[in-house]
Amino acid sequence: MIYIYYSYLSKENHESLLKNDLPKFPLDYQEKIKRYRRWQDAQLSLLGRILLFNGIEEIYKQNPHDKVIKHTKYSKPYFDNDLIRFNISHSGDIVVCALSDKHEIGIDVEIVTEIEIDEFKSQMTEIERNNVMLSSNIKDSFFDYWTQKEAVIKAHGNGLSIPLKSFEILDNTTKIDDEKYYLKELKIDKKYKCYISLKMDISEISIKKHIINPII
Repeated sequence: MIYIYYSYLSKENHESLLKNDLPKFPLDYQEKIKRYRRWQDAQLSLLGRILLFNGIEEIYKQNPHDKVIKHTKYSKPYFDNDLIRFNISHSGDIVVCALSDKHEIGIDVEIVTEIEIDEFKSQMTEIERNNVMLSSNIKDSFFDYWTQKEAVIKAHGNGLSIPLKSFEILDNTTKIDDEKYYLKELKIDKKYKCYISLKMDISEISIKKHIINPII
């Protein structure tokens, strides 16, 4: 089972989050949040941590505050000696968190905005670029491509050390180093594109969405 949690920024709840939720986390993380200049950036980071810990409590009936988040050399967060895998993404006003206790997982969300396709030419294969340019909705098609690629490299774990142009998405699948990755779109919000990726056919997995909004 893959679990998806998501929430939106809330300015009216920001002080409440800082007062009631932030103190639950380690001091170094509290200091990191307080260093943000924009409340939006601070809350996006904090909401990701809240979603993750709420998921661990609700799904796995464990105390998340007993766990220590570490990072690989590619900056992918993980729990040491733990079967719970997770991935967090945010864009615009939304934060998403995916959890699984069986598979490494990647999730990416992107707000659909106006873009100049030519600026991303070096990040796309010729086939991908042609597919985007010939689509009926170029903007939507581009963000499908971009979000899929980001989800895959997050599932892989090596992040942007893997050039986006080095692998190609075809029918919601791709390969990196002979490892196959599957993708599935999550229709959370019509203003955003969101995909999850992992190394098994996602059509065989039930996805449970949890909405945590507003947080009081």
